[in-house]
Amino acid sequence: MLEKQHLRIIKAIAEEKTLTKASDKLCVTQSAISHRIKKIESYYGTAIWTKQGRHLRLTQAGLEILELAKRVLPHFDHVENNIKQISKGQKGVLRIGMECHPCYQWLLKAVKPYLLAYQDVDVDVIQEFKFSGIAALFNYDIDLLVTPDPLFKSSLVFVPVFDYEQVLVVHKNHPCLQKDHVMPKDIEQETLITYPVDITRLDIFNQFFLPHHSYPKKHKVIETTDIMLQMVEAGRGVAALPKWLVKEYQSKLDIAMIQLGEKGIAKNIYIGFRKSDEKIDYLRAFVEIAKMTK
Repeated sequence: MLEKQHLRIIKAIAEEKTLTKASDKLCVTQSAISHRIKKIESYYGTAIWTKQGRHLRLTQAGLEILELAKRVLPHFDHVENNIKQISKGQKGVLRIGMECHPCYQWLLKAVKPYLLAYQDVDVDVIQEFKFSGIAALFNYDIDLLVTPDPLFKSSLVFVPVFDYEQVLVVHKNHPCLQKDHVMPKDIEQETLITYPVDITRLDIFNQFFLPHHSYPKKHKVIETTDIMLQMVEAGRGVAALPKWLVKEYQSKLDIAMIQLGEKGIAKNIYIGFRKSDEKIDYLRAFVEIAKMTK
């Protein structure tokens, strides 16, 4: 019958390709690995791997076990790590995933008091995911997810931590500043500068351009807020950012902001986590500190 050690062996074989390297990685003898695999091959009546020269190739049965290992081992590791930390009176690392590029500077404001209050907890911020932030939560790659787009599932909890208005950022002499608000047709000839996020997740498209069957003349992506706003200041384009963030830059750059549409674009930032982690004190503490951070 399959056990956790079998999963680790198959994963090591898939990664290292040889029995020698796999045994070194797992710190067990080659004979011990072979003995364990022969037992499950006998149990299931099928080969788990075949030899190709010095290398080992997983059979169809081996590949099935590998897929199970990829799904299950992160959960094992997560629980075992928590148990070790509890036994040592330590908390380890709080891994925070970010699906909100401009929120990074806000996050820094929350991290500082948190680190002072929880000196045995390190914080790691992850902004790139293999699939999505939600998938990273389910796969135990992160513990918290900062996002403007929560996915309400029974196994997840999303707590609103602050709300804001999305505004259009332009250079200080932009003609649109003569109006109370801007409509898509007013900036159809502009270059729109955004973070490198799929347009299906950008509010400036979903809630502004696309409902009016409109599109900017050019769409340019820039990773950093500072460069993006310097481009706007130089008249190289316009951008859509949180109002609170623009206010922080207005003292340093010649930029201005204007409301998007007649009603504006109101947004909320949420912090999501697994419901099974709801009672972890250091995790809940970060959420509470985040709610007080503006």
